Amino acid sequence: METKTAKLLDGKALAEKIHQELSVEITESQAKIGRPPGLAVLMVGDNPASAAYVRNKERACAKVGIASFGKHFPTETTQAELESVIAELNQDEQIDGILVQLPLPNHLDAVTLLHQIDPDKDADGLHPVNLGRLVRGEVGLRSCTPAGVMRLLEEYEIPLRGKQAVVVGRSILVGKPMALMLLEADATVTIAHSRSQNLSAIAQTADILIAAVGRPGLITAEMVKPGAVVVDVGMNRVTDASGKSRLVGDVHWESTAGVAGFITPVPGGVGPMTVAILLQNTVASYLRKAGVKS
Repeated sequence: METKTAKLLDGKALAEKIHQELSVEITESQAKIGRPPGLAVLMVGDNPASAAYVRNKERACAKVGIASFGKHFPTETTQAELESVIAELNQDEQIDGILVQLPLPNHLDAVTLLHQIDPDKDADGLHPVNLGRLVRGEVGLRSCTPAGVMRLLEEYEIPLRGKQAVVVGRSILVGKPMALMLLEADATVTIAHSRSQNLSAIAQTADILIAAVGRPGLITAEMVKPGAVVVDVGMNRVTDASGKSRLVGDVHWESTAGVAGFITPVPGGVGPMTVAILLQNTVASYLRKAGVKS
């Protein structure tokens, strides 16, 4: 399609800006607090994608001045061993954020592990206490990906009050907290999913359309209202006919970019924002604990 009208929502550029702001904040606060913020990332096993994500997070920590306490465990590590490590990290004064890298090997119960993390050190914002704070509109650590989407919409001054928002996806990681955050911003929210009847008609009502289902190219041009804001949370690795693999989103970019008003690229849209909010959550926990910021 020749006429690409959509403006890019550049998550990579905004993440860079957030990194710079955090770096300044950490430098100033460290002089008063006497130590840098600390993030512990726990990874179990040898999943190559997880290893890449963890390296990315550690590099981002180093860039802004967060001390990284990465812990890599062998695949056969037991539930009890991990729970014991989390209990120690909860008590460790150097640690402000704890993150368990998913997916975990099948013999481990991720939900139970997540419940062991001190809610005030829950850098991923997924503990039931933090999700409850979100429901109630109280201060708490927010789920990184949807919070990153909200920050991106704010940066580009996209109005949400009274607008129709459609979230395609209902996961606890993205879909549900995303809907709650949009609702908190006075949008009128519809949650759709793989079993929704006539998904296309629902999507066409959206002023803001968020795709978070993990299905490549699910959202096509005819599902998008002209001028709508399209946010693609999907990160799907696909292999083309020549055997080359690449990352694509849940939105069919080539056609949709000609209809939407704003659109996020994949990669370079929501992904960098997720990491930026993870760092922001860690710094918020650090400052709150030190009494620098409530």
